[in-house]
Amino acid sequence: MTPTRQGSFRLFRLAGIDLYLHWSWFLVAAYQITSRKGEYTSPVWNAVEYLTLFAIVMMHEFGHALACRQVGGQADLIVLWPLGGVAYVNPPPRPGALLWSIAAGPLVNVVLVPILSGLIFLAKAGGSPDVIECLRTVWFINVFLLVFNLLPIYPLDGGQILRSLLWFVCGRTRSLVVASALGLAGAACLLGVAVWLQSPWLGILTGFIALGCWRGFRSAQALARVQDLPRHTGFACPACRVAPPQGQLWQCGKCRNAFDTFVTGAVCPHCGEKFPATGCPDCGRLSPLSAWLIAPPKL
Repeated sequence: MTPTRQGSFRLFRLAGIDLYLHWSWFLVAAYQITSRKGEYTSPVWNAVEYLTLFAIVMMHEFGHALACRQVGGQADLIVLWPLGGVAYVNPPPRPGALLWSIAAGPLVNVVLVPILSGLIFLAKAGGSPDVIECLRTVWFINVFLLVFNLLPIYPLDGGQILRSLLWFVCGRTRSLVVASALGLAGAACLLGVAVWLQSPWLGILTGFIALGCWRGFRSAQALARVQDLPRHTGFACPACRVAPPQGQLWQCGKCRNAFDTFVTGAVCPHCGEKFPATGCPDCGRLSPLSAWLIAPPKL
């Protein structure tokens, strides 16, 4: 389970990317802001600290999305929730494109380290104790998020970076299997830490990590089914330029029957339903069937 637009509020659009905030964020924010006492002279600073961390997570996710756009991928949605954020990125099916799309998020946190350090230095020269304490707390949490995200546990950023590096060596499908297996082992370790620390938040996060690993295994199975199939000639995905596989791999949303959309011209042969867009099994991008056609060479 990951956050989606369902149950989320649209905040704004930047560079064609919609930012949504899940309703549960408000509940956790209210609890965190009102329950902490004694760290600042006013609870207003609790809100300032929480909103600053919200901004850091937002910039982290925009790093993913903008990097994905830079390599020719699709990224038009970010959803923030109490456990962080999710940038729905779909880079081209190349290891380098995936590596940059994922690594750009933690790089935002790396850039913020010297910026926050400089602000702390300036605040010590003449700022109030509340300002200094807030900046220190944000600095430590930013570094913690950076280190935690870089753990080689799929689907954390570190696990996905590991997967992209393995892709160079052992291919797209096997790299996902290996990364997901290591992710499950890492999730088991995190669960032990959560029990030892008696941290319900870490336990919940570990559950989502394990679910992400399971989805990784399922995705690897789907990739394995199509990677060795014969391919259609005369067609190529307009996004990733890969020829579509032959076979009944597309399902009609109306009658639920499977068919080969490139044989039937994007029309279900069972019920006659027409489909304005066809999904690519390799990269997931939806495009009109006409955009898949490869123009014949000029004579």
